[in-house]
Amino acid sequence: MKKSLAHLPPYKKQELKRLRSVILEKAPRALFIILFGSHARGDWVDDEYTEGHITYTYQSDFDILVITEGRKTACNDALWLEAGKEYRASSSQRTPADIIGHDIKYVNTRLREGHYFFSDIKKEGILLYDSGKCKLERRRRIDPARRLEIATEDFAQWFESASEFVEQYNFALERKSYKIAAFELHQATERFYKAAILTHTGYSPRTHDIETLGQTIARGYPEFLKIFPRKTQKEQDLFQKLKKAYVDARYKKDYSITKDELVQLAKRVEKLRDLVKKTCEAEIKSLKNK
Repeated sequence: MKKSLAHLPPYKKQELKRLRSVILEKAPRALFIILFGSHARGDWVDDEYTEGHITYTYQSDFDILVITEGRKTACNDALWLEAGKEYRASSSQRTPADIIGHDIKYVNTRLREGHYFFSDIKKEGILLYDSGKCKLERRRRIDPARRLEIATEDFAQWFESASEFVEQYNFALERKSYKIAAFELHQATERFYKAAILTHTGYSPRTHDIETLGQTIARGYPEFLKIFPRKTQKEQDLFQKLKKAYVDARYKKDYSITKDELVQLAKRVEKLRDLVKKTCEAEIKSLKNK
């Protein structure tokens, strides 16, 4: 694992110093803090994409893995969200951060198995903090045939599941059960995103938040940013209805969504389905050729 941040501009080095400090304040017994992803590799982006009259802006996050001693702290997603929120509260922070936590036993098991998400982190990651209390297992390369098998299985499972929820959405829409339709559409969206993330990385965040999932796959494929435009207040409100449908459509009496809004969202989910299919099939083809 690397230790140098020499390839980063000074302001990003300062941001990472601040981020590390916040994480250690929230989780003082953390064993390791590792920067991985585009900022570790040196291929982060600050891009703009134009579709018609709409401009989409994408900025790579700092991808951070915090390795803890115990599973309870690692799985406390609220803790990592709070750390990210406190980091962002400083007006000087220009780069967003995405923090995930895993315990040392889990990470070392995945490394021994040759799990390519964690193997890539061990290979490309940059160590921001080391408590000196534990060691990480050696990185083992997964057999290419096994990686292809896992990616193929993940795509088939999650894409099929997502497609089934689209069918259930159509049935609920026909029955005018709009709240149920909204929930089914949310589930289809979540599963399409997970199909893409798992096929490309073999790992998916522990979340039902479709906004987080969309940002995750957009790190490698910025074209996913175009699926749900949120430049106008109307577009933002529409997306929020889909995002909140996971809980609100099932449990809150005041949740409401119209047929027209559902149809608009369904068209976006169709575009998501097509893009997931295109990128995943390309990834699987690439793995077959290795």
